[in-house]
Amino acid sequence: MREQRLFFSILQKASLALISALAFAPTRLPAISIFDEPTEGGLPVLEMSGVFADIYEKLDGVKWGGKDLRTAIEGIENISSMIKIAATDNRIVVLHKDTIIGNWPRPKNGEWRDLGQITTAVILKMREIDPAIADMTATEIYKAAVGAMMKGLDENGKYIYSKRENEDSAYQVLTSLGIAGVRASSGDYVLNTIFKGSPADNAGLADGDVLVSANGVALRDLSDAEILGLFNGFSSGTIKIRAIGADRKEKSATLRRASVVIADADVIVKDKLLEIIINRVSNNAAEIIAGVLDGRADIEGIYLDLRGATGDDEKAMAKIAGLFLGKVPVARVSMSADDDVEIVPGGDKIVDAPIVVAVSNATSGTAEGLAYAFYEAGVGAIIGVPTAGRARLATRVDLNNGGALEISNRTMKSGKNRQIDGRGFFPLVCLSNIRNSDHKEVFLVNVRNHDWKEQDFNGEEFDAKTVRKGCPNISSGSDEDAVSQAVAMDLLTSRAAYNNLKGRRPTIKVFE
Repeated sequence: MREQRLFFSILQKASLALISALAFAPTRLPAISIFDEPTEGGLPVLEMSGVFADIYEKLDGVKWGGKDLRTAIEGIENISSMIKIAATDNRIVVLHKDTIIGNWPRPKNGEWRDLGQITTAVILKMREIDPAIADMTATEIYKAAVGAMMKGLDENGKYIYSKRENEDSAYQVLTSLGIAGVRASSGDYVLNTIFKGSPADNAGLADGDVLVSANGVALRDLSDAEILGLFNGFSSGTIKIRAIGADRKEKSATLRRASVVIADADVIVKDKLLEIIINRVSNNAAEIIAGVLDGRADIEGIYLDLRGATGDDEKAMAKIAGLFLGKVPVARVSMSADDDVEIVPGGDKIVDAPIVVAVSNATSGTAEGLAYAFYEAGVGAIIGVPTAGRARLATRVDLNNGGALEISNRTMKSGKNRQIDGRGFFPLVCLSNIRNSDHKEVFLVNVRNHDWKEQDFNGEEFDAKTVRKGCPNISSGSDEDAVSQAVAMDLLTSRAAYNNLKGRRPTIKVFE
């Protein structure tokens, strides 16, 4: 570790000195590498540089709130630990240890063709140095490089390689989490397929991720048949996944397994109670929910399950919120400090019944805004564990090659201008405090006693990290399913329990 820190310290000092000197030095290398052939070193360099040029041009037209596009090309260094890339206003320099292996004048904005060719030349240089990259296929290098570019600009940025691939996979009939993988010789389970639009895709899992555990059980301890049974099948349920990404960082995801087809929303009618499960906040989900609610004056209670929900369409969020809340401000969306738009539903509410809203650490994007809207309107009892705190919304940018970029460049706050992104939303009733390891087998007794321990921690005076430690995630998805449904059904079938929630009574609408 000491040698590694020393290496990067020397590298950083060498980089700054070299870049400073080169900023005013005569150019000894050609300004750009003009590719004479469509393929060099096994890479389709002309096609690749053209796509990079298109990406830079399209990104330049996106509102970033002051973000510097040079970080895109610097982000490519993340696919190799042996290379550092430094991009200044004047130069683009590639370093291996303390040696410059690439040095080009930085093209000006608008010279996208030149910048695309330099980016491709950088990748060729990396192949010469790093054996791991040299062993990659052209497709693997291409996807890794574009993915690294996007991550350099936006942690949640995505590159969709093909519109056709996107459309085909979105309509697949899935009875699973939307993932497939193989057992490696080490015993690890490695993902090699992520279906676009599936719960796994929405949660940020990616090809090459190594799955560590599911519902608290190590996958190394499960047989192949047991893993397939966990991830597939016709029954719905929640699976909690822990994984290690290509960058060696740990990922956690809460995934809802689809019962037949992955839909944006599912509605289950239980006599006069409705269970509404939202997987993605979208226009389609709004239409599904509105269609069920329309004309149903006999509804006596609604369990709105947002535990696995995500989304980036604020207008769709407003449509869903409006069905329950009416014309009240539900969110504020901004691309910069000077660009703030209030989101208000356009229609009146069509249902007026007790409602329990469930959230979890997988609730993200516009789903977090939706939960916050119920809280600020004082409608419903909100239960669960703290949400993800990823209330950044995506802008889609179509590329000339048929692919597209998804960039999270818009930030969402609550209707009353409360911070959501980076902080999250805290439910009034923390489920992990009702059912924890100390009383695993008796949580139903605690539910029946109505000892909810409810508190409101959404004020800015509360430290978000401290609140999360006090309301930890439930490691097993099946356990979370059980306690969430038990609490929701008890509240919806007992008016006394619903109306007597103490602590934050002003935020809960009492039904007579």
